[in-house]
Amino acid sequence: MTTHATGTREAWLKARLELLEAEKAHTRQGDELARRRQALPWVRVDKAYAFDTEDGAATLADLFRGRSQLLVYHLMFGPEYSAACPSCSAIADGFNGIVPHLVNHDVMFWAVSRAPLPKLQAFERRMGWTFPWASSQGSDFNFDFNVSVTDEQLRGGGYEYNYRPATPMARNDGGMVAEVAATAGTDVAAFVRQRPGMSAFALDDGVVYHTYSAYARGLDGLWGMYQWLDRAPKGRNETGFWWRHHDMYGKG
Repeated sequence: MTTHATGTREAWLKARLELLEAEKAHTRQGDELARRRQALPWVRVDKAYAFDTEDGAATLADLFRGRSQLLVYHLMFGPEYSAACPSCSAIADGFNGIVPHLVNHDVMFWAVSRAPLPKLQAFERRMGWTFPWASSQGSDFNFDFNVSVTDEQLRGGGYEYNYRPATPMARNDGGMVAEVAATAGTDVAAFVRQRPGMSAFALDDGVVYHTYSAYARGLDGLWGMYQWLDRAPKGRNETGFWWRHHDMYGKG
C-alpha cells in the first residue's frame, strides 16, 4: 500500500490549481531572469584562443560559423581522462537535437574540452553524438573561464568557481567523487581539475564579447533528464551517484 497522500479527483484538482499559480509565478520569474541575463554588459575578448576542430585550427571568432551568437558548453573531459564526465555526458545527450534549431536561429553551439581532439572524436563516436566539439588543449580558454585549474591551484587554492573562492580539494578525496572519476578513467586529482560550465558570446562588427557564464547548479536547466525527473511522481529520488554513460547501464 502506498504511503503517499491520496485523495479524490476534486481534492487533486484543487491542489493542482494552487500549484499552477505557483508554477506560473516561477515561469514569470524565469522570464525576468532571462531578461536580466540579456541586459548584462558585454565584455570585449581581446585574448587570442586557439581550438582544434575536425576542420582544423580555429579561433574563438571562427567558432561562430557566420552567426552573431555563440553558446559553449564546457564539457569535462581533461587530457588525462579516457571518457567524459558522466554528468556532463548526461547533459550532452540532449545536445544533438537542439543544435539544428539553434544554428538556424543565429546561434552557433559548441562543446569545448581540454582533451586532445582524437580522444574527443573517439568518445563522440562511442556516444553517437554529432554536435560540434572542439579541443582547447594548449589554450588558456578553460582556465580564463574558470572551468580548469592547475594542480598547484587544486592543492593550494587561489582560484574561483561559480563566482566565489573555491575550496582546495585534497588529492586523496574519495567517496562519490572517486566513483565518478573512475567512470571517466582517471583519478580524483585529475578529474577535479576540470569543472562544468557554459558560456555565451556575441560577435559584433568583428569583435567578440563575453556575455554570460554559469556553473554548478546554474546548469540545472540545461540537464534535460532532471527536468523530466522533477515532474515524475518520485522526483529525483537520489541516494547517490546513479547515472552513467548511456551505454553503461546494466553493465554493473
